[in-house]
Amino acid sequence: MNLAGLQKTSLIDYPGMVSCVVFLTGCNFTCPFCHNDELARGEWPSRISLDQFIEFLTPRRGLLDGVVISGGEPTLHPHLADLCRAVRRLDLRIKLDTNGSRPDVLARLLDERLVDYVAMDIKTPIESYHPVLVQRDITAHLRRSIELIMHASPDYEFRTTCVRPFVDEHRILDMARTIQGARRYILQPFRPQKMLQPDFFETIDPVVSPAEIHHFRELSSPLVEHCLIRTDHD
Repeated sequence: MNLAGLQKTSLIDYPGMVSCVVFLTGCNFTCPFCHNDELARGEWPSRISLDQFIEFLTPRRGLLDGVVISGGEPTLHPHLADLCRAVRRLDLRIKLDTNGSRPDVLARLLDERLVDYVAMDIKTPIESYHPVLVQRDITAHLRRSIELIMHASPDYEFRTTCVRPFVDEHRILDMARTIQGARRYILQPFRPQKMLQPDFFETIDPVVSPAEIHHFRELSSPLVEHCLIRTDHD
């Protein structure tokens, strides 16, 4: 198994933990606003073997609390569970970033207790993913992943990048209702410096103002336990 990238230290990707972030390449979504465009296209910014990664981790067990597995979409990879088991053997916590499209994989990881924290992106109302974000209707898969995360994950968050036209006050309310009762819902601003399909936004200003995001938080807060705004510095 090869990893496509490694961020050696992060204070923000795993809430409350000092972590490193590993990236797996390839994604089954084509979100125009994706900031990991190389990974979304299945490219390899770097190639790090699993053995090399474990060699990196082993002497840092006292410095790192956990490992974040991100992408791309990690659940596409057949050896994801092997990666989790290798990290588990070092007694480190594991956070998984996912788009929620493969609930069967997620269920196996949770059944084996191979992840401690799941972060699932809610891009827009889940009935609206097809055809812009994904080539087939996966609404049932997304609903199943939400159910699994809320009932079986030790800790979790749902998160939405606030980017037009995928988010407005009506869509935010729809998304918050879909995860009603969730422990944590994160709203984060869109950063336009990198994106998968910049041409998509030629006639659209995708940036949502901080004031609007605070308004979205006010709308969502009654529906979830905690609704937070996350910036790059949180």
